[in-house]
Amino acid sequence: MYGNDFSAPNGAPDDASGGLLGEVEAAEAELRAAAARGRCVGPAPDEDLAAYFTEVVDAEQKIEPRDWMPDAYRRTLIRQIAQHAHSEIIGMQPEGNWISRAPSLKRKAILLAKVQDEAGHGLYLYAAAETLGISRDELVQLLLDGRQKYSSIFNYPTLSWADVGAIGWLVDGAAIVNQVPLCRCSYGPYARAMIRVCKEESFHQRQGYEILHTLAHGTPAQQAMAQDAVDRWWYPSLAMFGPPDGDSTHSAQSMAWKIKRFSNDDLRQRFVDMCVQQAGILGLRIPDEDLRWNDERQAYDYTQPDYDELMQVISGNGPCNRERMAHRRAAHADGNWVREAAAAYAAKRAGQKETVAA
Repeated sequence: MYGNDFSAPNGAPDDASGGLLGEVEAAEAELRAAAARGRCVGPAPDEDLAAYFTEVVDAEQKIEPRDWMPDAYRRTLIRQIAQHAHSEIIGMQPEGNWISRAPSLKRKAILLAKVQDEAGHGLYLYAAAETLGISRDELVQLLLDGRQKYSSIFNYPTLSWADVGAIGWLVDGAAIVNQVPLCRCSYGPYARAMIRVCKEESFHQRQGYEILHTLAHGTPAQQAMAQDAVDRWWYPSLAMFGPPDGDSTHSAQSMAWKIKRFSNDDLRQRFVDMCVQQAGILGLRIPDEDLRWNDERQAYDYTQPDYDELMQVISGNGPCNRERMAHRRAAHADGNWVREAAAAYAAKRAGQKETVAA
C-alpha cells in the first residue's frame, strides 16, 4: 500500500506494538467508556454552574457544546483550535510545491494524499471550533487579517526533496507528540477530532521517516541531502512546542482546565528522547553537540531552540511569513466565486422549499 510499502526497521515511529499510536487508541477507548457510564448528574436550577463545570472536568468527562462553560474557557478553545486549523491549511503549502517534483509517481501519489489529509484536518478542526459559537467565515477572516496565528514551523522553506522527509519525521513527529494528549482534551468535539487527526498523522510521520531512511542509505549525495534537511529542521521543530514553561502565557490555565495535559517543556523533552533513538536507526545525526544522556534524569540533555527567533517568526518576520499569507489570501480571493455560487444555490433551494410549503 502507498505510504506503508516498506519493511520498517526496528525503531521506526509508531509501530503496531504501541507507542504514540497506542496512546491514541487508549484515549479513544476512554472516550467510549466515559460515554457508556454517562455524565455527571446535571446541575439543579439553583446550583452553581461553575461548580458543575469543574465537577465534569475533574471526573474526566467531556464538556459538550450544549454545556455551560466559562467565557475564558470558550475563548481559549477558539484560539487554540483555530490556530490548529489554520496550521493545517497553511501547512499544505511547504509540501504542496513538491508534488509535481517528487522523484517518482509513487512518491507523488503519497505526497498528494498527505496534502489532502492536511486539508481534511483543517476542516475537522474548523467544524470543532464552530461548535463554540464562531463561524468558519469569521475564523478565516481572523487569519487573513493577521489577528490569529498558525504554527511558526510553516514559515520555513522546503529547499530539497529531503525536506519533505524531514517535515514528515520531525514536524509531524513533533505535532503528534503535542497532539496525542489532546485526544484526552476536556472539550468533547476537539478530543474526538484529534483521535482521527492523530491516526492519520502517524502515517505521515512514517512516510517522512521512510523517505529519510531511503536517502540516508543511498548515495553519498543523498545522505548529505538528508543530513542537511535534518540540520535545518531540527531546531524549528523543537520550537513548535512553544516557549519555555516559565514564559508560556496560556499553559497553566489550559492544564487546569484539562485542555492541555503536559507542559511545553515536558512535551519537548519527550520529542527529543524519541528522536534520538530513531536518528540512530536512520543513520543521521541530531545537530546538537551538547546532546547526551543524563542518567539522573533518565532523559537526554539538549540545547534549547532559539526562542528569540521563534518570537520573530511568530511576529511575522520569518523566512516565508509574507509568502505564506500572500498565497493564502490569493487562494481565498480566487475561490470567492465558488462561495458565491454555493450561497446562491442554497438561497434558491430555500426559496423552492418555501414555495412548496405555501
